[in-house]
Amino acid sequence: MYSRRQIVLSLASVSFAGMWPGSHSHALAASQAPVIAAAASLRFVLPDIAEAFERKTGANLRFSFASSGNLARQIRQGAPFELFLSADERFVLDLARDRITEDHGALYAEGRLAIFAATASPVGTDSALAGLRSALRSGELKRLAIANPEHAPYGRAARATLIHARMWEDIQPKLIFGENVSQAAQFAASASVDAALIALSIAQSPRFVGKGRFGKIPSHWHDPLRQRMVLLAGAGQTARSLYAFLQDGEAREIFARNGYARPDEARG
Repeated sequence: MYSRRQIVLSLASVSFAGMWPGSHSHALAASQAPVIAAAASLRFVLPDIAEAFERKTGANLRFSFASSGNLARQIRQGAPFELFLSADERFVLDLARDRITEDHGALYAEGRLAIFAATASPVGTDSALAGLRSALRSGELKRLAIANPEHAPYGRAARATLIHARMWEDIQPKLIFGENVSQAAQFAASASVDAALIALSIAQSPRFVGKGRFGKIPSHWHDPLRQRMVLLAGAGQTARSLYAFLQDGEAREIFARNGYARPDEARG
């Protein structure tokens, strides 16, 4: 179980609260807002969704970002989340099987993988990974970052992609594992590594545009990144309203702008 201190420190380090600085009433509202467990790949899209949700409902939200596997583990240990947004539906379905969630939840998006490299990197970022293969063979590739496949869905997709491209065995000595896909992306953006396989939503986000180049990985090179959400025990009305909002047209449009596909449109 989590101690109160552990929970406060964890949430303080990663939460996003939709409130006006310096406003006591908004600060109070934010402190009472539900905490949403969100996959790290959603870090750059959920602030836009939270803003749209607040405009529509007036309600504040807080997000705790981490790899989906780590969030699922925290939920099992009693972390006080009301809604779980996973980057891999298997974590939600496993929790549902063990009756930790209200039901099996709903799919909200399908993620896409991308290769990203900083502007000065010698690694090409074509979708077929020819540039990555060439840099590996020539010795120009020193480090490639991916999220940890043990608990990060985008890390598993990256590993499957490298296996499909028949590079997995040769590239393993070059791999640097991020705790989650957001950390792997930061490694590449800061040029700490030569390239990274990361979420398309991160690669094309405003914070990364201008820092490098990216190419979309064919979606059939890895298992679908079917992203499922589910309400947790004790979920309040704000979390329930967000759950419904995320299935509505406005939220789907925001997801689409950020590189996500609807689950029934993503193959190919």
